[in-house]
Amino acid sequence: MNRKISTTDLCYSAIFICLMAIGANITFWFPFLAIPIGGVTVPLSFQTFFSILAGLLLGKRVGTLAMIGYIMIGSIGVPVFAQMQAGPFVLFSYTGGFLISFIFVAFVTGYLVERSQVKTTKKSMIISLIGVLVNYIIGVTYMYLAMNTWLGLSISYHSAWLSMAPFFLKDIVLALIAAVVLVKMVNLIPRRVSGL
Repeated sequence: MNRKISTTDLCYSAIFICLMAIGANITFWFPFLAIPIGGVTVPLSFQTFFSILAGLLLGKRVGTLAMIGYIMIGSIGVPVFAQMQAGPFVLFSYTGGFLISFIFVAFVTGYLVERSQVKTTKKSMIISLIGVLVNYIIGVTYMYLAMNTWLGLSISYHSAWLSMAPFFLKDIVLALIAAVVLVKMVNLIPRRVSGL
């Protein structure tokens, strides 16, 4: 059933826009949260976590609205992207695909959780892991294309995936946490907002 976006929906969207901005820049304020793994530093970005949680808790419409709002706010110049960056040029960087993917992550996870009548931890974990896959399939593919075209760098698709392995593992763990949060909080979110 289609319905109009309510003021309450917009408020929930605004909350998740703020959470995305915080999640993108957590290591900017707390550098010790960047963890060295195998010679690289893996920042504990929580953007994938919050985009999945937006879909799980708010449903596909409101969750997607929140992610679109986040991208638009960053694109017009508000420094909400990682490392306090802003502007449309960020979307054309090699990590721009991950930003764009958050819209699809929220939609897919929201759609799947709305289709699932029984909210169990197992189902929520599966949906969350699908959200991570959507995030990385879009993000890594975009990174590969960006590097090999307009950025003028040469990298194989396999190498692109390998370079993201530490981040992928981190986001899998956070996605499983998001699933547990869903099961704990599903009864606290008004049904008219979450669509659950």
